[in-house]
Amino acid sequence: MNTAQATVESPPRHSPVASGPLDQLARHDGARLESMYRAGAVPESLAVLDGNPAGRMLAVRGLERGLTRGPLRSLAAAPFFPWGGKSFSSAGPAATQGRGINRVHLGGRHLLFPFETRVEASAIDGEPTVVLDYDLGDNPRLIARIHDEIREVEPGLYLGPAMWKSGPARVLVLWFALDTRAQAPSIGWG
Repeated sequence: MNTAQATVESPPRHSPVASGPLDQLARHDGARLESMYRAGAVPESLAVLDGNPAGRMLAVRGLERGLTRGPLRSLAAAPFFPWGGKSFSSAGPAATQGRGINRVHLGGRHLLFPFETRVEASAIDGEPTVVLDYDLGDNPRLIARIHDEIREVEPGLYLGPAMWKSGPARVLVLWFALDTRAQAPSIGWG
């Protein structure tokens, strides 16, 4: 798969629906987000993720307190923020596996950094989670070291940690969310 499959001119990427739940999650610090994540659930089928859910970076480890928190939250919510979410395609209606790709906005809309999805034990708490595995041949080595997970924290709203693979360990880098109720326009993947 080519990591830059499509580039198109883009309409505004955030819908009014997307701002509510994602903005609410962005108000929480990392400890609260982790608590919510631990209480989250894995969907019965990964097909519920299919499409282009709106995405938002929520909190960056080490930058979530003090003077950096407000500006960082504003930057992540800005229409020019480079990460717009992820697009998913499951292996069928009862799927426990699938694939996906990141939507990146740099001089247009791009699809970059594919991943495979599956349910397995979380690096956070050992409980089942949806893992987004970037260790694929199409990805640069740096991207292949990313380990993302997501769980549903309210109907249609998914929260997850983005981590860095450091040998067998996973080091938390940031928290992000995806809202399947607020779909971004398709840009040619799926």
